[in-house]
Amino acid sequence: MSVLVTGGAGYIGSHTVRLLRRRGRDVVVLDTLELGHRRAVGDVPLVVGDVADDALVGDTIERYAVDAVVHFAAYKAAGESFEDPGRYFANNVAGTARLLESVHRAGVTRLVLSSTCAVYGTPQHTPVGEDAPIRPESPYGESKALVERMLHWYDTCRGLRSVSLRYFNAAGAAMDGSIGEDWTVTLNLVPLAMKALLGKRPPLQVFGADYPTADGTAVRDYIHVDDLADAHLRALDHLAGGGATTAINVGTGTGSSVRQVLDAAERAAGRPVPAEEAPRRAGDPIALWADNTRARGVLGWVPRHDLDDIVRSAWAWHSATA
Repeated sequence: MSVLVTGGAGYIGSHTVRLLRRRGRDVVVLDTLELGHRRAVGDVPLVVGDVADDALVGDTIERYAVDAVVHFAAYKAAGESFEDPGRYFANNVAGTARLLESVHRAGVTRLVLSSTCAVYGTPQHTPVGEDAPIRPESPYGESKALVERMLHWYDTCRGLRSVSLRYFNAAGAAMDGSIGEDWTVTLNLVPLAMKALLGKRPPLQVFGADYPTADGTAVRDYIHVDDLADAHLRALDHLAGGGATTAINVGTGTGSSVRQVLDAAERAAGRPVPAEEAPRRAGDPIALWADNTRARGVLGWVPRHDLDDIVRSAWAWHSATA
């Protein structure tokens, strides 16, 4: 039996695929390659196509004897989602709805969803727990909240059990330097800082220096991509052991400001990050970090890497591949 990883040629997906293989699992990747890279999956079977293609999904599940799905395939930039909300709802929500029907018809009963802390919007309290109100502040966050609701009903009506992993800010590269993030298709802070350090872009824009935080910049919970990959394997094990459908935060439990990330980048590279202040962006919460108690208790998951590990691994990857 094997695991179908949709979007497995992308950033987080490829790290998860690699860890699945290292743990002895058979894997097949389904990816359009719009934002992913064939080389990122190595020798893992790759099916090029869309999750909304019912015939292709059904054939892939049958051909590779798939017994569980990890679903990454989605657009994920909050700012971009304001510019083109229809694209996000069509791909993230409608595409996932088609996938769930295909998975159900094929007899698969376990799925791990790549969700997001953006479902919370700006929480009333931090750290934020899974019982916090779901109040997304972007079309992207709304699209993931809708998918989580769909999964509740697919369990109730179809017996498809799932774990929705609410990521905080994935960052870094594989600690062995073998794979990392493609900075040509990302709007995330860490790779943009690397690009600025390496002179591959104008100075980094710090969106908002007037937040009510210790240094005036927004605070986020940065989690190493290898730790995040480990959480997916543990979620699969939870479901394989008969675990119930649930949503789980995946974050370190520690908030770091934009300036603290830039300071870490300076330590890694040995020089300051070229940066300039810019106005706040719509949909950006002031501060958001995880209460990861449920991840520790339900999955037995504990993050191993801190902010300096994250930024050092990113610097090693980007400086070697720039």
